[in-house]
Amino acid sequence: MARISHIQLSRRERQIMDIIYRKGRATAIEVQEALEDPPSYSAVRAALRILEEKGHLKHHKDGQRYVFQPTLERGRARRTALQHLVRTFFDGSAEELVATLLEVEKKELSEDELARLSRLIEQARQEGR
Repeated sequence: MARISHIQLSRRERQIMDIIYRKGRATAIEVQEALEDPPSYSAVRAALRILEEKGHLKHHKDGQRYVFQPTLERGRARRTALQHLVRTFFDGSAEELVATLLEVEKKELSEDELARLSRLIEQARQEGR
């Protein structure tokens, strides 16, 4: 499996990845049709090729079409990206990440959100993380 590049994705690349994650797999034309204010077909193909070179996508041939799919399931891709973010910007501290996120959000968390966070913290304590 190709190594995922942690180079930040462009806005268009993120849009394309969101489409492919939502669909599970897609051709260039399907991606183009799903994009808001879509670029040309050749621009979509180029972006898909770049995402494949970065290790985010793989393809297989289905007749004359190339069908693209993520190299990682979405949850694993999120965890990988988050681990990189924590190491890069928070000196490996999950506590610093969470504190910053809560400061930035500025909105009040719902009771359900607070309860879920409390459960996750308690689970982490019990697992000795």
